[in-house]
Amino acid sequence: MWLASEATEMRQPDFPQTFLPGRAILKIAGPDARHFLHNLLTADIEALAPGDATYGALLTPQGKILSDVFVFSDGTAYLIDCARTQKHDLLKRLAMYKLRAAVSIGEAENLEAGVALDETSHALRYPDPRSAEIGWRMMVGEGKLETADGYDLTRITLGFADSDADLGSGEFFPHEANLDQFSAVSFSKGCYVGQEVVSRMEHRAMARSRILPVRLSGPAPEKGAEIRSGEKLVGQILSSSGRRALAVLRLDRLAETSEPLLTDAVTVTVLKPRWAHYEIPKAEIEP
Repeated sequence: MWLASEATEMRQPDFPQTFLPGRAILKIAGPDARHFLHNLLTADIEALAPGDATYGALLTPQGKILSDVFVFSDGTAYLIDCARTQKHDLLKRLAMYKLRAAVSIGEAENLEAGVALDETSHALRYPDPRSAEIGWRMMVGEGKLETADGYDLTRITLGFADSDADLGSGEFFPHEANLDQFSAVSFSKGCYVGQEVVSRMEHRAMARSRILPVRLSGPAPEKGAEIRSGEKLVGQILSSSGRRALAVLRLDRLAETSEPLLTDAVTVTVLKPRWAHYEIPKAEIEP
């Protein structure tokens, strides 16, 4: 059994309002801020109205994700929610691309990132642009939110990769991380860093690997554990919570499997998220 129907498998998201200690907030302001970010990131920044947000990424020239980010327009500037571990490198790269653009680049003072299942009263809040299933994101004053459990299990169950726990930097193409499924890549706007590679993958349907949620029959192995069908290497485990995990899978090899998927003697069942609009090879759908 390699693929389960998401309609029968999906548990309802369940997490309270929680602070995300692994995130940092940057602020990009100035007359050229919109044009500056639009020409760098994969997303359509020029389409953002005040109060709107989008998901996107800064890529390497070779088309791999350096930093995946959430960009929020507050009407006067753009606030960027990024991985704290990538903050300094992202600031450095943005400054490198600044050239003569009339923009200021720095950290947003006294702001922290958080998430909530339901809409909150915080002023700087927005529905997660990837999917309504994962709730709301927000930027709040320091110390306003407590850390609570449940978010990681929810995001893993729903199939959303984390910057640190899953993606890293310079490891995945946008299609592999499903950015094309989240409107995080514009295929109609002009150039951005890495655009040529991403456009080629889109038009030639070259995305053979995808990050997908999986269910495990036992405790999750360490990150990086191989997923095999017999002798065939199909993928690797990424982040996990309980018996749920994310995995990067070769879809072409998954289509060829004739034996159960195993990782460290634990059976792996691949799940199809509701947001996935591409074909996921399946040999059996669980009742």
